Amino acid sequence: MNETANCAACANGRTFPIAITMAFQPIMDVSTGQVFAHEALVRGEAGESAGLVLSGLDDENRYAFDQMCRVKAIDLAASLGIAKSGALLSINFLPNAVYEPSACIRQTLAAAKRAQFPIENIIFEFTEGERIDTDHLLNILQAYRAMGFKTAIDDFGAGFAGLGLLASFQPDIVKLDMDLIRNIDSDRPKRTIVSHTLSMLRDLGITPLCEGIESVAEYQCLADLGVNLMQGYLFAKPSLASLTKPDPSFLRVA
Repeated sequence: MNETANCAACANGRTFPIAITMAFQPIMDVSTGQVFAHEALVRGEAGESAGLVLSGLDDENRYAFDQMCRVKAIDLAASLGIAKSGALLSINFLPNAVYEPSACIRQTLAAAKRAQFPIENIIFEFTEGERIDTDHLLNILQAYRAMGFKTAIDDFGAGFAGLGLLASFQPDIVKLDMDLIRNIDSDRPKRTIVSHTLSMLRDLGITPLCEGIESVAEYQCLADLGVNLMQGYLFAKPSLASLTKPDPSFLRVA
């Protein structure tokens, strides 16, 4: 599919087999007890899982799907008052559905303008679990940063991008993969790996975010390692087309 066809696919909104919405999961700043951001996670309107929704992706509809997800996330976030609360909005994007950053961002910019959602309050995150052309990804990330968006790598430590990408581009945020976090309080090798990864990220001027936290013991271990941004079921599960107010009562807020 050439670039002209790609533009047509996005503009025409090729039919996606499942009507989508977003579930929002908070990202906590545990140093303040406040919500730092809400991540928009794709779901079916009837509550279908992300896996089921993504199973409908193919080469013909991925461009329109990626655009549809961005617009839906911004529209819902605006209606729920996320920007007014001071929190950021984190949107997952498909690098392989972006053929040219300035062309593929038009609908996003239009949605943000219509909803009066500040673009500096939007984080674009991608998972390094998808094999992609590094030069193409760098072009996207650099373009998004120049436009005023924030950028993040998701699932760091479990995919293809890794250290090679960080040597060429330092995103605003790196989210450590949940497999590194699970039972970190009782797993010395994981603590060692995470501790050194955190030091590296800080030296590079990158904010670390640990995801997949499910126990108070995991939280306490990460807090001891100096992690401020955390996400996981311990704080709140994703909430369909709505926001969940986390209970920060157990946090050691300064």
